[in-house]
Amino acid sequence: MKPVIHKENVKPLFESRFIKVYDLQYGENKHYFDATRRPLSNLMAVKSEEEFKHALPDAVTCVVILTIPGEEPKLLLDYEFRYPAGQFLLSPPAGLLDPEDVNSPDPLLATAKREIEEETGLLLAETDRLFTINPLLFSTPGMTDESNALVCAVIQLDDTSSLTQAGAVGSECFDGFELLTKEEARTLLKNGRDSNGIFYSVFTWAALMYFVSDLWY
Repeated sequence: MKPVIHKENVKPLFESRFIKVYDLQYGENKHYFDATRRPLSNLMAVKSEEEFKHALPDAVTCVVILTIPGEEPKLLLDYEFRYPAGQFLLSPPAGLLDPEDVNSPDPLLATAKREIEEETGLLLAETDRLFTINPLLFSTPGMTDESNALVCAVIQLDDTSSLTQAGAVGSECFDGFELLTKEEARTLLKNGRDSNGIFYSVFTWAALMYFVSDLWY
């Protein structure tokens, strides 16, 4: 029988604009701690099973694949400074759902379009493909309920001259792109590091795997 956590048994321990920590009391003198972006009213731990099944993720990670005439398809990744790691990490374009995204007909695709434009400068055309790979993946439910959806964008370009990172907002800090062929993506998967010898995130691994598996076709 799974533990049931009721809202009245959730105690806020720390709250700021960007992160909150809750004490999830799931039994007498039994406590689990949850670091989250979510307010208590939207906390995963207190959702009913039906609410849980229809929950939206915190963010969307985008698997962006470019098709250019005369070239083989390429996976577009960027180097974004990740403050907790203290390094520029090879990353897919990604970002949090904004309130206007949540209220749109398809929150995940709306977020993906906006983030791709902000982080790459690319505007999706009607002939491009945009679809959800996975609606919600937990980063690690052992310490946080933070989650990402995976969305794929297959974008047709004449060339890469329109790529730009000038749309970075807030704390975002970028240092260029990587455009990977399937063979180059396989190499990064085998090495477990980027071309500079730096580790990358599990969502970068997921983007690499999805690309080389040809599931996006």
